[in-house]
Amino acid sequence: MPRLTLSSAPFQMFTNSDEAVINKKLPKELLLRIFSFLDVVTLCRCAQVSRSWNVLALDGSNWQRIDLFDFQRDIEGRVVENISKRCGGFLRKLSLRGCLGVGDSALRTFSQNCRNIELLSLNGCTKITDSTCNSLSKFCPKLKHLDLASCTSITNLSLKALSEGCPLLEQLNISWCDQVTKDGIQALVRSCPGLKGLFLKGCTQLEDEALKHIGAHCPELVTLNLQTCSQITDEGLITICRGCHRLQSLCVSGCANITDAILHALGQNCPRLRILEVARCSQLTDMGFTTLARVSVRLPLGCMQTQDGNHFPFCLSHCELITDDGIRHLGSGPCAHDRLEVIELDNCPLITDASLEHLKSCHSLDRIELYDCQQITRAGIKRLRTHLPNIKVHAYFAPVTPPPSVGGSRQRFCRCCVLL
Repeated sequence: MPRLTLSSAPFQMFTNSDEAVINKKLPKELLLRIFSFLDVVTLCRCAQVSRSWNVLALDGSNWQRIDLFDFQRDIEGRVVENISKRCGGFLRKLSLRGCLGVGDSALRTFSQNCRNIELLSLNGCTKITDSTCNSLSKFCPKLKHLDLASCTSITNLSLKALSEGCPLLEQLNISWCDQVTKDGIQALVRSCPGLKGLFLKGCTQLEDEALKHIGAHCPELVTLNLQTCSQITDEGLITICRGCHRLQSLCVSGCANITDAILHALGQNCPRLRILEVARCSQLTDMGFTTLARVSVRLPLGCMQTQDGNHFPFCLSHCELITDDGIRHLGSGPCAHDRLEVIELDNCPLITDASLEHLKSCHSLDRIELYDCQQITRAGIKRLRTHLPNIKVHAYFAPVTPPPSVGGSRQRFCRCCVLL
């Protein structure tokens, strides 16, 4: 079998070896199949080997999934336009995450050429405006997943355009698009009943009225992220619980107005709930989590792993009213012993070593966060590790300031004060 060798001759764009053995022996279909396993960089290199390989490497069938994140600093609009002309109807998935140089004009050309696109990430493409969503609506009816996170120029007009032209939309991320209001959400959910994932993190203008539209029109919803949507209350979230019975993941961290009522509603209406993030929800109490643990057959799982390896913790950070009794109920829940993997309890000032005792029978527990839990001691952590030797404990013990000396005139300082 002939071996592939590197020539020391000066580099040429195309060589004269187009009649090489590999091109003679293997049919084009098989060569295309081989090329389909190559990444973007390797395909571009192969395109410079010979005329035959140039044709094979740049064949649209090899460019169905493209992620340009690694080249984000160098990507300009014309690159996206050229890719779209090359790929045409073959392209199904494209990630331009972080490509700051790509704007509306390039994406209009892209939309016209790649009408079978199903997944498109424009996360962090800050030049994008409503014009891009108008183009997608007009030319890309098969779009299912769209990521517009941090595209801060996006407004309600984008959501209305998507509702008119992209009825198959299943997942939309408009996190930090803080111009979006209930009007845009209403238009979107009425025309996209198949929505399964909505990421609205940092959409600070959203109120309960927006959640009522979601609850009324999104029966297939599985994932909802409302982090730092500070205006929402129990009223809006309860309508989500009653209308979205397939809900598996809910993040309401930073929504300070919610109370135990939402925990009760989740337990009663969302039997598939597996991920709950409630950091900085300071009105939640032991009673709410006790109710949730009693009625939910799936919570707490604590941690799931997705296809990209990300973990989702059971997060109680800054829940300042949670006590050892609430952790006792969570730790004794129907799933906790075998399936609780991560729990975050940082900045829960009422938690003591007793909570660690309640968690020691959770054999799958892999990590626990205890930052600024001032009543947790090293001794308590040591006892936990005797039962769970592989657990990762993240804790911080602030240096204790010695009391002032009695009867002495010299003031005493802790070591940190001396250093500072």
